[in-house]
Amino acid sequence: MLKYITDSKEIQAYMLKGFFVDWPNHPDEDTHLRLLESSYRIVLALDVPAERVAGFITAISDGVLSAYIPLLEVLPEYRNQGIGSELIRRMMVELEGIYMIDLMCDPELQPYYSKQRLHPATGMIHRNYAAQTGAVKNQ
Repeated sequence: MLKYITDSKEIQAYMLKGFFVDWPNHPDEDTHLRLLESSYRIVLALDVPAERVAGFITAISDGVLSAYIPLLEVLPEYRNQGIGSELIRRMMVELEGIYMIDLMCDPELQPYYSKQRLHPATGMIHRNYAAQTGAVKNQ
């Protein structure tokens, strides 16, 4: 049974095991929990009987005009069940009233996000892979 929640009060770090699939250097579960707690908005798909998070989406925002969705992930064993679509749908409700909601993705994921009523756009990025685990703090 999945339960969708919009805060991290019901979860602990051990419930976040297995995320950041295919990342060469990924945040550990404690860092993952910290990033959820620090996000402007989150939606979690919680598998209650298994006591684990099956999927999550985060947003950062100024709370006025703009928001960015940096992370959406569903654990491999929970994919193709509509969880990602539901996480996006619920996040869009959370961000209702925000003028611009941006999300960057790889080209092969654009068809998926197009089905979620997002539109392709051109953007620029910078990546500091030394900080990919979340262990490096800004000074």
